Amino acid sequence: MTVRSASHVVPVAQRLAGVLNQVGQIVVGKEHTLKLALACLLARGHLLIEDIPGVGKSTLAQALAATLGLKYARVQFTSDLLPADVLGVSIYDDKAQAFRFMPGPIFHSVVLADEINRAPPKTQSALLEAMEERQVSIDGTTRKLPEPFFVIATQNPVEQIGAFPLPESQLDRFLMAIDIGYPDAASERELLAGGDRRVRVADLVPVADAATLAEWQREAAAVHTAPALLDYTLALLAASRGYGSNAEGAARRGLSPRAGLMLVAAARAWALIAGRPMVMPEDVQAVFAPVAGHRLAGGARSGALQAQALLRSVPLP
Repeated sequence: MTVRSASHVVPVAQRLAGVLNQVGQIVVGKEHTLKLALACLLARGHLLIEDIPGVGKSTLAQALAATLGLKYARVQFTSDLLPADVLGVSIYDDKAQAFRFMPGPIFHSVVLADEINRAPPKTQSALLEAMEERQVSIDGTTRKLPEPFFVIATQNPVEQIGAFPLPESQLDRFLMAIDIGYPDAASERELLAGGDRRVRVADLVPVADAATLAEWQREAAAVHTAPALLDYTLALLAASRGYGSNAEGAARRGLSPRAGLMLVAAARAWALIAGRPMVMPEDVQAVFAPVAGHRLAGGARSGALQAQALLRSVPLP
């Protein structure tokens, strides 16, 4: 496999830095969080944000879509939401004497599934095929979703009233699960002085478009991963399953081969953002907790400690 030179990936990294800078003007003081969200998108994954209301989860999704010039839709998940409200429905057209499909909000490039765990499991499952296959099957017809296609789901803490925990099959569809947390004092003061940043989203000027993002995703997939780096990834997977001598941090359930593929994809995207033509161990470490945490313990916060323990248990290559 040909290793691309740094001069090839640096221009892309510079443009990605411009994306992060513009989104960072809306979501203040969360540079690391924004970088993870962008890496998830570059790796063609989906993002789960678990946090309390009011910390900027929805604003992040809006700002990212506006900056990248992508069509955006928001779905408020509630206890009475139906799968057809997400996917779409066929209605009878009297003039044409035939049924006509009315696409739902899922047919957008960026879909915000807001408070996804407030909807019952039947409605949650409406996203499974879309997130995995990038298509939906309705009334016996399979319809492709746009490319790129990115689901950002927000989730309230499960201890809050009216929340339905996401099943493992649903959690596994998300490449990363993160939390945003409170801003630091300086950033929060800036927010208080400047007012609600959501009103500024409409004024954002796109710095890319769908075709550009698709090209960046191909660039991320082409970042070189050395054999030693793949061995390191395998060692992390084995430790999560309780194999070998470095299994002290083994979790209740181990990481699947699909989780390993997603980990490598996320590490490649992280390396591209940094302007590196190949994946380094620190790239894997940077994305490991967001990729592995919710698969180990069912949540971004609850799995972070297990993920960090696994990282400490496996020596660097």
